[in-house]
Amino acid sequence: MTSADFVTAFATGWPEQEPHLMVLSLTTHKGVQDFALSKEQALLIAKTIKKTAAQLAPPKVA
Repeated sequence: MTSADFVTAFATGWPEQEPHLMVLSLTTHKGVQDFALSKEQALLIAKTIKKTAAQLAPPKVA
């Protein structure tokens, strides 16, 4: 399994003539990979990230 250094998402379309797609760029130590997502896929990913983030332990206060 490859772990990501950081993830960025932007809705520019892929290619530009397809604004119904969202491009998710995943950067890892092996380089950058781009994924084209439909609206339904993007919303599912956002819902999953939100659910997972809500389950994280609160940050420790020094």
